[in-house]
Amino acid sequence: MLRSTAILVLVAALLSPTGTAHASTAAPRVPEAVGFGGVVSSIDPDASQIGVDVLRRGGNAVDAAVAVAAALGVTDPFSAGVGGGGFFVHYDARTRRVSTLDGRETAPAGADEDLFVEDGKAIPFAEAVTSGLSVGVPGTPMTWQRALRQWGTLSLDQALRPAEQLARRGFTVDATFHRQVGDNAARFADFTSTRQLYLPGGAPPAVGSTFRNPDLADTYRELRERGVSALYRGDIGRDLVRTVRQPPLVPGATRVVRPGDLTAADLARYDVPLREPTRTRYRDLDVYGMAPPSSGGTTVGEALNILETTRLSAESPEQYLHRFLEASRLSFADRNRWVGDPAFTDVPARELLSQRFADSRACLISPTRAMTGTVAPGDPRRPAACGTAGQQAPTPYEGTDTTHLTVADRWGNVVAYTLTIEQEGGSGIVVPGRGFLLNNELTDFSFTPVTPGVPDPNLPGPGKRPRSSMSPTIVLRHGEPVLALGSPGGASIITTVLQVLTERLDRGRSLLDAVAAPRASQRNAATTQAEAAFLATPEAARLEALGHRFTSTAEIGAATAVERLPDGRWRAVAEPTRRGGGAARAVIPR
Repeated sequence: MLRSTAILVLVAALLSPTGTAHASTAAPRVPEAVGFGGVVSSIDPDASQIGVDVLRRGGNAVDAAVAVAAALGVTDPFSAGVGGGGFFVHYDARTRRVSTLDGRETAPAGADEDLFVEDGKAIPFAEAVTSGLSVGVPGTPMTWQRALRQWGTLSLDQALRPAEQLARRGFTVDATFHRQVGDNAARFADFTSTRQLYLPGGAPPAVGSTFRNPDLADTYRELRERGVSALYRGDIGRDLVRTVRQPPLVPGATRVVRPGDLTAADLARYDVPLREPTRTRYRDLDVYGMAPPSSGGTTVGEALNILETTRLSAESPEQYLHRFLEASRLSFADRNRWVGDPAFTDVPARELLSQRFADSRACLISPTRAMTGTVAPGDPRRPAACGTAGQQAPTPYEGTDTTHLTVADRWGNVVAYTLTIEQEGGSGIVVPGRGFLLNNELTDFSFTPVTPGVPDPNLPGPGKRPRSSMSPTIVLRHGEPVLALGSPGGASIITTVLQVLTERLDRGRSLLDAVAAPRASQRNAATTQAEAAFLATPEAARLEALGHRFTSTAEIGAATAVERLPDGRWRAVAEPTRRGGGAARAVIPR
């Protein structure tokens, strides 16, 4: 592990002018990088370069992950940032232990089950999103600080410097950034602070122009100098609370924007718990994920357990995909019924991950016909062969605009970190003078019970964390890392991670091909979402002959991943084309 001399060298490098990331010198988007000394994969080349620079100068995977995440708050602000939250999964090479941090946002103390109900009816979803009502207490800054203190070698001050400099110097606007502003222009224009930042002159920043965010740079500087108390007990938090309670609407705007009830006391009581990860034994591997309130670890794990007794490597392409989709359908039925915030709900996480329960669900899968409609959950505490327990529980909508980064270092430490502000652009509200968007994470709660008369573990509550689908995942063999991955995509995060895992581990595809493969996402619904490229395959027609029904969607997920090679090198992989393509980097490419 790094010692004081290396730390001083790294600090000096980060403070030097050559330690900054310049948009003009950033390397292009590259979907794969292989080499020694560590690797980084994220959606953005500036962010990935910052991370690999930290590794090159002696930082470890945690240092690099925080630096990358802060940079993504600059270049990918419509997916993540200071105003959001996420889940951080860490593998310690010295102890061979996987640990997780729960940086999920929390509801205000004044929230109750009727948070999104007016006059006995649920508020329209779009109105709930663009409001102060949807904003939870951000968890991202405290996640950064706790991760660095727990496992890092840099201080928050040192880790945030590159992102601050990036925000101040600017970066080159690409087509994705331009499109995201354009897609949200109508609501961004209704808030004085958001319009000023993202619609200069009334239009989105032009592709190829340099975008600067000096207010965010100043926010990073304040977090560096004062620590996260600047947000949770200080001036940044004061401004955040004022914005939630009095959204800065443009005079004359006709949009209905409900204020929220967030208080300074809600910020002050926030914490990022260290949680035990979920663990699933799959083949000869240990698959670690995020425990509730994320449903990622239990749902990916249950689906893998359902597939455990099938030799997927020997199945035909359509039978492999058929079983993947059916396992997803069943595990989502159970997720929707049983998973919520464990501080408020008795979540049977251990039982959901038992092989006995998975076997009781797997027997529902027929090789000759697909299940139709939504299926009922099972009872993990009292599993019965091919049995169900209660009514069907469909999957509610979740925003898809999240981001994921994956990092490994020279010592073998690994980080899989998924972070978000929920919708593309979150609530649409920039905190005036602070340069970051507020999340709309509380819309991940069920507005009303998904199935009337059936207990719903995901209704709002005071201080409660909404259920998430984020699935940062690390896979080990005999205590050593095999691969790590994650993705954005709302509820389709789970199916994306499951598909990449099975394509790589069972079907023998290269990691790049597994990430690039056309995707389908079955989430206990009458139809399965599928990309156009998936629908164009011969397997899609054969799946339809088995009874699967598909609806087309533009993209599913945007994964990043790393894997350890037998000779000690690392491979980093990012999406070749989805969301404009990602950026993989290696410290010593070879």
